[in-house]
Amino acid sequence: MKKAILLLAIGFVTIGVNAQKIKESDVPASIKATFTKAYPSTKVKEWEKENGNFEAAFDYKKKEMSVLIDPVGNITETETKIEVSELSKNITDYCSKKYVGKKIKEASKIIDAKGNITFEAEFQKMDVLFDVNGTFIKEAKD
Repeated sequence: MKKAILLLAIGFVTIGVNAQKIKESDVPASIKATFTKAYPSTKVKEWEKENGNFEAAFDYKKKEMSVLIDPVGNITETETKIEVSELSKNITDYCSKKYVGKKIKEASKIIDAKGNITFEAEFQKMDVLFDVNGTFIKEAKD
């Protein structure tokens, strides 16, 4: 019983470590400078620290976005919220067959540092990733 409680506690700590909200004052100047250079005159709504990287959530050109910046100051990923209706038919068909009775809550377009595009369909407590052609990549529990 003690072992199960210990493992459960470690699991909650690990989840908390992977993505933690942080104050803007705790974000290094070099990270803020990278953000400001990429998105001048844009205010960050929320900062998080995620696996050693810094994530800034903000609104830009009437879209909800976030960027992931590594500790050196490189943008490694940009995520833009899109309408669920903007997902390809391949993605929506896959989701309706695989997740019967579940509805996609949100959708995003993700571009990594190399320009690779993926799409994310978000369900309650789960994200499903697809490549640019709408082919399933993986699912991740929230």
